[in-house]
Amino acid sequence: MPGSDARPLLHSQIAIVTGGSSGIGAGVARALGAAGAKVVVNYHSEAGPANEVVADIEKAGSEAIAVQADVSKAADVQRLFAATIEKFGTVHILVSNSGIQKDAAFLDMTLEDWQRVIDVNLTGQFLCVQAAAREFVKRGVQPEISKAAGKIICMSSVHEIIPWAGHVNYAASKGGVMLLMKSVAQELAPKKIRINSIGPGAIATPINLEARDTPAEEKDLLKLIPYGRIGEAADIGKVAVWLASDESDYVTGTTLFADGGMLLYPGFVGNG
Repeated sequence: MPGSDARPLLHSQIAIVTGGSSGIGAGVARALGAAGAKVVVNYHSEAGPANEVVADIEKAGSEAIAVQADVSKAADVQRLFAATIEKFGTVHILVSNSGIQKDAAFLDMTLEDWQRVIDVNLTGQFLCVQAAAREFVKRGVQPEISKAAGKIICMSSVHEIIPWAGHVNYAASKGGVMLLMKSVAQELAPKKIRINSIGPGAIATPINLEARDTPAEEKDLLKLIPYGRIGEAADIGKVAVWLASDESDYVTGTTLFADGGMLLYPGFVGNG
């Protein structure tokens, strides 16, 4: 057992969490802060929830700030990273989490709703990952901080693999995130930059509230989860801390699914 003076896993590291004001992003931001990181909580429009997450991180003993930015806009992403570097000096960890849904049947989906989801969920990840990687390459490895020059975690979904009728724009964006992550990981590994994804299943957040709004709806959802419970944002936070730490230093270019077994295709129990 480590002694009481053991440093937290992410001691002295600076993390940006996009979409960090609610849901999975807030859970990840709090977990990174509890693990010793100084956290930049990005939000799109409402400062109040972001400031609440900042306050929680500060109460737990770390530092945090909230920064507004629309990750689909290059100028906003540049401003987000500039504000982080001005405050904390550099960045060691990016959790590219921002994501939205605009659901419709494929035949009824508008180009506007297709484009907005792709802009935020995929182009936003491209812009943030590129900005982080450029900072990591510029700074290089700080061995007293981490074995890697930088760690990037893309928030994907089980729907990078599972097709999702009625959510074509969302599923396409997550499939794109998967190959964005893998291709960037292949390119940047020699520069000691690690990039991985987390693939959540059903997590209790506002984005999937309708799917679990009544006991009957929740029961139907649980049929898809062999482990028998809906996940919490804190479950994803724990995975993010591990992927951001030197404990996972030999892990790059992979999606770690935290889904209670959704990808086990429970509909095939008993031969389908």
